[in-house]
Amino acid sequence: MKKFLFMALFLGQISFAQEYVHQVLVLNEGKLNYITNEIEVPVTLGSYNPSTQIYTSLDTIEDARFASDMKIDGDFLYVAADNRLIKYDLNTFSVLMSQEVEGIRNLFIEGEYIFTTRGEYMVDFDSYLHIYKKSDLSLEMAMDTIDGPKWTTQNMVGHNGKVYIGINNGFQWGNEKSLIGVFDMYTMTYETEIDLGPDATNPDNMMFDGEYLYTVNNKNWSGSSISKVNLNDYTSTTVNISSASTGCGTSCYRDGRLNYQISQDTVLMEWNVDMESSEGVSLGVHHPLYELAYDEINDLLYASSTDYFSFGKVFVLDANNQEVAQFDCSISPGTIVFDVRSATPISDYQLPAMDQSTYNMFGNRVKLNESLPQGIYIRDGKKFFVK
Repeated sequence: MKKFLFMALFLGQISFAQEYVHQVLVLNEGKLNYITNEIEVPVTLGSYNPSTQIYTSLDTIEDARFASDMKIDGDFLYVAADNRLIKYDLNTFSVLMSQEVEGIRNLFIEGEYIFTTRGEYMVDFDSYLHIYKKSDLSLEMAMDTIDGPKWTTQNMVGHNGKVYIGINNGFQWGNEKSLIGVFDMYTMTYETEIDLGPDATNPDNMMFDGEYLYTVNNKNWSGSSISKVNLNDYTSTTVNISSASTGCGTSCYRDGRLNYQISQDTVLMEWNVDMESSEGVSLGVHHPLYELAYDEINDLLYASSTDYFSFGKVFVLDANNQEVAQFDCSISPGTIVFDVRSATPISDYQLPAMDQSTYNMFGNRVKLNESLPQGIYIRDGKKFFVK
């Protein structure tokens, strides 16, 4: 019954728009024995089909101790895994090429370039920001510590030709930073840095709502705060989360609010970006969570959970924070991205009057001379929709 309701919700929401979530990709970090440095469970890449609710393993990334990010761009998927930048074909998931990037952390794609942040425990780099060409993964630019960031970098977002880079120095305990670097895409120069202030050290996650930039800051893991940055004048305000006695474990921007969970807690919280209150509101979800990702096409929240050694699971929550689906994956599902594609309107799709090779999303054949209900249909591997 739950599966039927989830399918009805999925079809009902998606039938009014051309865009739909083709698949949900999950990057599982695996399990590394930090004492022996042995990879006990490898890094894997998997795909969840929201219409069939089936999860499929796609690739095992051998010899990677962990993975930290992935991004979709056109027909390609880019993955940051340990010390490698990997480029996949998004349809076949064959590895097209890879580039060694020691200390690679997060990815941001703009135009023809892939930005990569860098950081490693007890390792100093001469560059904490690399820029690669998408076409062949060749290095375009390595910003040195004189003209670029001087410390460990992490998340990135972009707006109006600028790339904003979180600088946290998170691998050096007691020397965390509270900076956002600004890179100008038009001049290809590192323009300036925004100082978020002493209550905003160690910015872990960065989110953008189209107007303001938000950072969730882990300080020195003795507390957490949220900063709101005006990108017009680079002014910022920071609010300490009063209930946080440790850092934030995971967070995401979700339909006008920040969802987050404090590290080692089991309660999913929400913070209203307009109220700027120091108190979060419980959403009534009680799972230890590892990653949050918002599917804005279908207004669904994907929340992963793991114990880091024996299981990985993803919960799918609707707008009311009710579970509508869940699926098992591998250990430590740490990054979730949505493969959003466009369905062709049936009026633009040339089909014969009756065609037995056309299916609805339940896998049932349909006749096109019948009055079809609203929804997504499949023919020859392509999807189209009926309003």
